[in-house]
Amino acid sequence: MPSDPFVLAFDTSAAHCAAAVICGERVLAVRVEEMGRGQAERLMPLLEEVLTEAGIGWSDLGLIGVGIGPGNFTGIRISVAAARGLALGLGIPAVGVSLFETTMNLSNLAQTAVPAPREQFYFLDPDKMREPALSERLPDMPIALSSEHTPGDHVVMAARIAAKRGDGGMPPAPLYIRPADAAPASDPPPVILDA
Repeated sequence: MPSDPFVLAFDTSAAHCAAAVICGERVLAVRVEEMGRGQAERLMPLLEEVLTEAGIGWSDLGLIGVGIGPGNFTGIRISVAAARGLALGLGIPAVGVSLFETTMNLSNLAQTAVPAPREQFYFLDPDKMREPALSERLPDMPIALSSEHTPGDHVVMAARIAAKRGDGGMPPAPLYIRPADAAPASDPPPVILDA
């Protein structure tokens, strides 16, 4: 049994389902499937396939890393809920890793941006900002774009960041920069009858 833990990382924050297993510096398996919808149904079978490809089972895992966004509202919730449930069921920690963190580590640039809907960007300059912001254009400075790397690159980096962070402390939580693009229900709420 290796001294480094087996780390499973996965992400469904965009139009993909991505997963990787690492142990120390070794990448044992990576799988990315592009999909506009259906991540909730595909995630668990994909994780099973990645574990099988890595030659390990659920009980061999020591840590879970999960992409927390920014990205698709529902996609982020799928991954975070799965990670929290797996961590609870397996008795191992889960660590949330943002797309800003993976981009920063892949690019060696602190200032990062993630494409957002309507040709906008989520931007983070950790030297000057406490939280990311939504912007219509990027500042005039060297900036690493998350789209410069593949979902496979990001999920492997998420596993590496999770491994460095260890137990993570708090359970992973979604990173939402703006409210969901959902209209409130137009139907009136149901009437609750007292017996």
